[in-house]
Amino acid sequence: MPRTRLDTGRMLAARQLIDPVFLDTPFYRCEALEPRLGCAVNIKLETANPVRSFKGRGTEVVASLLADAGRRAVVCASAGNLGQALAWSGRTRGVDVTVVASRSATTAKLDRIRALGATLELVDGDHESARERAASLARNAGIRLLEDSLDLETCEGAGTIGWELVNSRLPFDTVVLALGGGALATGVGHVLKELAPHVEVVCVQALGAPALAHSWRRRRVVTTASTDTIADGVAGRFPIPAVLEDLLLVADDVVLVREESIVAGMRLLLHHAGLVVEPSAALGLAAVIEDRDRFAGRSVATVVCGSNVDMAAHRRWTGGAQAREC
Repeated sequence: MPRTRLDTGRMLAARQLIDPVFLDTPFYRCEALEPRLGCAVNIKLETANPVRSFKGRGTEVVASLLADAGRRAVVCASAGNLGQALAWSGRTRGVDVTVVASRSATTAKLDRIRALGATLELVDGDHESARERAASLARNAGIRLLEDSLDLETCEGAGTIGWELVNSRLPFDTVVLALGGGALATGVGHVLKELAPHVEVVCVQALGAPALAHSWRRRRVVTTASTDTIADGVAGRFPIPAVLEDLLLVADDVVLVREESIVAGMRLLLHHAGLVVEPSAALGLAAVIEDRDRFAGRSVATVVCGSNVDMAAHRRWTGGAQAREC
């Protein structure tokens, strides 16, 4: 097993800190998708929980450790899902949560952060501007800064998904994982490389936000000047060096997918699996759509990682004449 920063033993211990509402999520074969994709499709559903994403697994660990240490405040930057999860986890443990987000973030996600009791600060610019502001707030106030994907709690919390996959009864030989900051990909990838090394780990990033994919291919950090994708949850520009080092050890491949393929994946999940998902959650199916020959005949697992989506936008993406072709 390659030596990443992560530890499977800590992940098992983390399960004891995570509210059971986030654990042992459904994992099932979705046969209705298979005629359209040419492979067996197994869905790990991470949206049927109070924050509608996998992020609660990591924030539960963070908030538990903070509360045990008597620390009562934390700040993070978020495109929406991490902020919601941290707000929920902090609220249940008496930890004050501040979330910094871009003004351009999805309104539905911002409204939910407020509803969960967090202090929300909006900044001009993109997610990287929010990261800079969150770091400044943490320094000035002397409180914990939670950095998604850099902080091991977020990766190892996500890694508990991998442990559940390995211990399921469903056979699969390939897993396709959304790649944003890297917590999901490195966490799940670490467990699979340790406990199921025969499984191919394919990470998927949007073509309009390719920084970490380019970094993986060149084996060094590559940044981009901007992003242009509907998959706001994975739209980063500055990969974290430590995360890249982990990704290089656990990912067998990193692929980029077009916006139309992401939308097609959302349509398939709606019309043939009955799932309303945000664009980032459709990245796995988008990879299969773009390269059916590669995945033909395989048994593919994909993590449906979030469903916090603006419903008006979702209707635009999934409705109309094109939807009837799915």
